[in-house]
Amino acid sequence: MESYDYIIVGAGSAGCPVARRLSDDPANRVLLIEAGPQAERFWVNTPAGMAKLYFNDLLNWNYQTEPIEKLAGRQMYWPRGKLLGGSSAINGMIFIRGDRADYDSWRDLGNAGWGYDDVLPHFRAMEHFERRSDPWRGQGGPLWVSDPVVKSASSFDFIEAAARLGHARLEDMNGAAHDGVGFMQHTIKNGRRHSAFSAFIKPVLGRANLTVLTDTRVARVMFDGRDATGVEVITGGTRRTIAAAREVILSGGALNTPQVLMLSGIGPAAELARHGIKPVHHSPGVGQNLQDHFYMHTGWRATAQSSYNANLAGMRKYWEGFRYLMTRRGYLALGSSQVAAFVKSRPEEPISDLQISFRPMTFQYFPDGTVRVERQPGMGVSVYQLRPHSTGQVTLRSPDPMDKMRAAPNFLTDAGDVAAMISGIKQIRQIMGTEPIRSRVVAEEVPGPAVTSDDDIYRFMEQTGNSAHHQAGTARMGRDAMAVVDERLAVRGVERLRVVDASIMPHLTSGNTNAPTIMIGVNGGAMIAQDATPRRAIRD
Repeated sequence: MESYDYIIVGAGSAGCPVARRLSDDPANRVLLIEAGPQAERFWVNTPAGMAKLYFNDLLNWNYQTEPIEKLAGRQMYWPRGKLLGGSSAINGMIFIRGDRADYDSWRDLGNAGWGYDDVLPHFRAMEHFERRSDPWRGQGGPLWVSDPVVKSASSFDFIEAAARLGHARLEDMNGAAHDGVGFMQHTIKNGRRHSAFSAFIKPVLGRANLTVLTDTRVARVMFDGRDATGVEVITGGTRRTIAAAREVILSGGALNTPQVLMLSGIGPAAELARHGIKPVHHSPGVGQNLQDHFYMHTGWRATAQSSYNANLAGMRKYWEGFRYLMTRRGYLALGSSQVAAFVKSRPEEPISDLQISFRPMTFQYFPDGTVRVERQPGMGVSVYQLRPHSTGQVTLRSPDPMDKMRAAPNFLTDAGDVAAMISGIKQIRQIMGTEPIRSRVVAEEVPGPAVTSDDDIYRFMEQTGNSAHHQAGTARMGRDAMAVVDERLAVRGVERLRVVDASIMPHLTSGNTNAPTIMIGVNGGAMIAQDATPRRAIRD
């Protein structure tokens, strides 16, 4: 039988660092499985190419939620990466660790080893921060973290306007302080996207003990009693079993991981019975606690010199393309947003609970799936709530592993979430109405001057609210009955099976979740290597 010591399911933001860490030991035979194809494609490597990946049929899972009651029954599009690198290969490349309190809260919920002082060494070790190394930032790690190569004058004016309203200036939002306003950082190296695959796996692809398998779907984890013994995979319509001598590690993300767990017989007993799946372990928390950052976008018509829309539209885009090919610089080398402001929805919040993001450009989505930069100059400003109280569920559509799971996010079912988002829209307007950014505004186009009252803003949210695509929490770690994994990320109730991805977050972090997810992979890989589960005998 084909066998490895460790089988990692999902070559995404967490799976790649796990595979890198475990294959550091030449005695370990490591298999990394990805449902999608390889990642060496021009628009994957080009930062501005993310717009072309948004609805890509080959490289994107293209999920749709179930109808959402509080959003007038709308379904929501959820892109997730389906290629080597996972969502880190299609996202906006924003690198934000989150607040110290996020991780201290994880620790205080009974998860030793996950407080901020515990995870900071992993954050520092995993990165190469272009600017410097200090007590908070690292250099020499595999993942490149850089500042925007073009910093727009509009971005400086947005920061100045927020500062005039009392928000602290942040020289490094991944440093000593989190609350305030400043330029974002991105996982971009020398003008090219630096995905988890590019950072952690590509440099070691020549290792004899590391095998990377693409275009392969994992149907289920195999068990002998309560011991995970391997995985059943589907490649080109053919099924086969691959054995794991030490452990199976699920790193498919907050949507795919609970699906694989349930297909394997681990999950709520009623959900398994509904689909005729033989139970291995009743774990009621699998698929529960689905969290995501609910997102609202505003659009502002701007003076000509305040936006780089014109550089990415018409004939100028060809010059930008040539410039990028020759220098790896310019507007095609930028991430999705330039500036972030972490603010409070109300004064009594202990730490900021809203993230406002600014970009000196605007774009349109079309029914055929294309995304196009607007020709007229514009500035985009968005907001999302950092620690929502509303939670949802991931359930099965059928027992067929080729079917997509069901996701019901249940956005805005908590009154506090609604109030926080209304505050966010008002604070965007306050910043955009403050000099010097005010002088760059020609008009507010979205939501527009007709949207004034709280009821108006709520209806705007109901009609246009979206996701920041930061799903997490569906196999959370903890010690209570709903916890799916323990603090070592081992699945409770079975042996030789772990979850290492955003599923394990007890709650969301305060910001974009890619950096925390990569850290989970780094920390999880270190834990697995340290625990060194003994090899079992492989039976034919």
